[in-house]
Amino acid sequence: MLAVVEQHGYWNLQTLWFGLIVVLWVGYFVLEGFDFGVGMLLRVIGRDEGERTTVIRSIGPVWDGNEVWLLVAGGATFAAFPGWYASLFSGFYLALFLILVGLIVRGVAIEYRGKHGGEVWRRRWDTAIVASSAVPALLWGVAFGNILQGVPLDARGEYTGTLFTLLNPYALFAGLVTLGLFALHGAVFLALRTTGELEQRARTVALALALPVAGIVFGFLTWTYLNAVNGNGKGIVPGVIPIAAVLLAFVVGALVRGRHEGAAFLATALTIALITVTIFLNLYPRVLVSSTNEAWSLTIWSTSSSHYTLGVMTVVALLFTPVVLLYQGWTYWVFRHRLGSESKSPLSALTK
Repeated sequence: MLAVVEQHGYWNLQTLWFGLIVVLWVGYFVLEGFDFGVGMLLRVIGRDEGERTTVIRSIGPVWDGNEVWLLVAGGATFAAFPGWYASLFSGFYLALFLILVGLIVRGVAIEYRGKHGGEVWRRRWDTAIVASSAVPALLWGVAFGNILQGVPLDARGEYTGTLFTLLNPYALFAGLVTLGLFALHGAVFLALRTTGELEQRARTVALALALPVAGIVFGFLTWTYLNAVNGNGKGIVPGVIPIAAVLLAFVVGALVRGRHEGAAFLATALTIALITVTIFLNLYPRVLVSSTNEAWSLTIWSTSSSHYTLGVMTVVALLFTPVVLLYQGWTYWVFRHRLGSESKSPLSALTK
């Protein structure tokens, strides 16, 4: 009887940590998504040095904090599902390396662009920000598209493909979804956080992106559904989740047009969240699909840590997660005011 109870509790902990990892990825994509979008649109919305400085300052207090969600998601995967972590990071090594390079370059560019007054200096760093925001935005979609569709794994869970194996049509389309959706998310964020010409320009860009992005979201979720029907997905996905994602994507344009930037930002955030949830629910209980042999797919049971490890992690998460969430929420509240291109420092926005 005790063994049965312990096994049942173990199963609960494995499912719990799978769910917590989903939450961490949702938080990362929603928060870092608008950072990527702002970076990609830097030279589109910011027409001169003052405007581009304001665009960067709109994410200045939060962009590095948003990346913590990625670190925690990676750390939680390593601790809770080491087998998943090992296969994922070894098989996707080159793709994840390119993402890491992009994140490093973006961080350096944001910090260094203001260290010198030269026009050429700032223009080069601005270009680096645009490129290093677009590359991870694209590759995250490619990575998760492959995780869901399946990659060549052998019986030991080792990846047997190459970098080009990951560049298949479904994964590339998933990359296009994240690229477009993050750009739209960033444009709506800038419309919410700026004033004057910057706000108008951000609204114009958001309106231009809204319908095409909604179209590719619909196409991606339809393709994902067809894959599941054809046996490439065995998870549990209530139809309301992808339907809600599509509907929210299509109402963004109307909300922006009606000057409801806050509601539009919430709509793009929920669209990103629901798409991420759809991907993971299609996976469950698998964590990495094998296209070689379905029986070789990695699951939460075949890759998890011990019951004791998961139990300790759960206690730590319950203690510290509320503190982190309160601190990040406080940061967003303090820097909630709109910025104008005439502002010189983040504190000046707080005095208006």
